[in-house]
Amino acid sequence: MMKRIWQACMIGLARSNATKNFMQNSRATSFLRKKYVAGETVAAGAERAVALLEQNGICSSLFFMGEYVEDPTLVAETVQQKQDVAEAIAQRQLDIHISVDPTQIGHVISPQLMQGYAQQLAQKIQRLSADTKGIHCLMFDMEDASLNDPTIALHNTLQDQGLPVALTLQAYMRRTMKDMEHQVQRGSRVRLVKGAFAAGPKQAFQSTAEIKDNSRRLIEVMFSKTAKSTGFYPIIATHDTNLHDFVIDLAQQNGWAKGEYEFEMLLGVREDVAQNLAQNGERVRLYVPFGRDWWPHAVRRIGENPRNAVLLARSLFS
Repeated sequence: MMKRIWQACMIGLARSNATKNFMQNSRATSFLRKKYVAGETVAAGAERAVALLEQNGICSSLFFMGEYVEDPTLVAETVQQKQDVAEAIAQRQLDIHISVDPTQIGHVISPQLMQGYAQQLAQKIQRLSADTKGIHCLMFDMEDASLNDPTIALHNTLQDQGLPVALTLQAYMRRTMKDMEHQVQRGSRVRLVKGAFAAGPKQAFQSTAEIKDNSRRLIEVMFSKTAKSTGFYPIIATHDTNLHDFVIDLAQQNGWAKGEYEFEMLLGVREDVAQNLAQNGERVRLYVPFGRDWWPHAVRRIGENPRNAVLLARSLFS
């Protein structure tokens, strides 16, 4: 219960424009920006991606920050920033792997606007990556429960058009097993995350133990013989080393070679674990956010665990 209250409070802070403006202009919060964000510009995000690959053999998923955008001008700017980073990554011959929140590319204004922009971005990635090997895609992040169906429908529509897209599903949601089984049949690329949004017991598992148990069940489906036969590509996004070990053992048992799946982690969170996985031959990707509106992303990272309250206190009272 306390964890849900904490997460709900952090989501409220993430969505508060007044709080965002204050925190992003406060010197006291600069350590949070440096910890969780690559920088404010496309160049900063791209250079961090290059450095991660050159220094540690770690790939990146670039994310221009912003969510629940209601201003059409800001939506258009966000789409342009994502196109710009796709071009910057293509010039460096890296994976063109761009993450996107549906609410930052027009969903709040119009689902039709969102689909048009998503299609535009996916087509851009397809053109830029035509002659470069790698895992290239527009990765749809999953937001709160109200966005589950629209996000999945958008992914499926663009996938059916032959565009390079991928989907995020959340282990804490009770519906995810059915969603995962459907995506396995489609031969999709799916990123499994724990889920950082508050939802009630009818929609979501509430305890850490329940979520971890469901994660294991979902991973078993992701690494099944059916998944392998359909060309499904599993992406396990977690910092839990026990789950890492579970995935590696299961992959070996079921005949999945290293490189036929990947682990994903967050910039600034247990990067030593990511480095160890990469050194052991696993494909690893870091989620690399960049841009001006960094507060919502940072506060969500804080909100994932009540033990992170000290970081928030440091921001507010330093």
